[in-house]
Parts: sequence; structure tokens; C-alpha cells
Amino acid sequence: MRHASLALLTLILTASFAQAQEVAQRKSGLWEVTRTSMRTGGKPRLIQMCIDRASDDALQQLAEGMRNERCKVDNVRHEGDKIIVDAVCALGYTATSATTHAVITGNFDSAYKIESKSKYEPPVPKAEGTTVLDAKWTGPCKPGQRPGDVILQDGQKVNDADMSEEKRALREAGHAQGPAKAKQ
Repeated sequence: MRHASLALLTLILTASFAQAQEVAQRKSGLWEVTRTSMRTGGKPRLIQMCIDRASDDALQQLAEGMRNERCKVDNVRHEGDKIIVDAVCALGYTATSATTHAVITGNFDSAYKIESKSKYEPPVPKAEGTTVLDAKWTGPCKPGQRPGDVILQDGQKVNDADMSEEKRALREAGHAQGPAKAKQ
């Protein structure tokens, strides 16, 4: 559940970053995103994302819709070359909320970084957590990849387009974890 909430918060921060930069989306192609957090024991986790205009627009539409339902972005402001985002999100079906302060640097053409600190009230099980996302554009998507593909560190490929309407509705309602495994 906390993993889904952190993913949701990442989507919201990414959408907020795009709004603040007046950039509608990331550059099309293959992005490598390294996530380091307390949840991963401080060990970096790498994923790749193949995106195009339609799949990145979908990501931002999802973030916008979820932000309206589960999160409130209190403040987005520029401080020099940084964007600061403060948000409060409800975590799943618990009474826990995450108050997050994030610092975003970079751009959606080549690389960006999101450093966030969250405080959980009540704790789940910890009272605080940190996450760092380092994203870089690596070039065109690889042969066999299609927009919307997310390639996990273990090589598993997932894509929301492969998810049935029923599973998508359950996930959006918070009853399922993550996208369905893509047909390979």
C-alpha cells in the first residue's frame, strides 16, 4: 500500500513539475529512472520507461485525476533553478497521511531529479521516509518496446494498456496493486 502511495506521489510531483516548467511532457523515448528510498533499504532500484506523447499525457492525466481524489498539493514554487512541491496525501484505506516536501531539479528533455521527504501520521511503521528519483533520457525506445512499457529491474515488462478494464477499475479504486503483467 505504501509503495502504491509513493508511486502516486511521484506521479503527482512529476505532473506538478511539468506544470511549473510549462512543459506538457517528457521527451519521447526511453527513460531510465533510479529510485532510492528507505523502502529499498537505500539500494537503488532501476526501471526503464518507454514513453511517447500519448503515454506521457496518460501518465499526467492519471496523476491529475488522483491528485484531485487522494492528494492535495499545497504549494509549488520556484527557488532559483529548483522547484519546491509540498503535498499531503491520504495513504490507501488507512487513516495515515503523508506530508511530503520535494525538491525537483532538471528538465523533461534530458534529466530530472526528485528528492522527497515524507512524514507519516500515524507512522506506517516508520514516522518518516525519503525517496530520490533520478531520471535520464537514454534515446529511442528499444526494438520490441512500445509506449507505456515499464521495464522493471528484474526484466518484467508491464503496460497499463494490457490491463483489463476490470483490473484497471479495481486498481484505480485502490483494491489492486500495480499494473498487470504484459503479454510478451
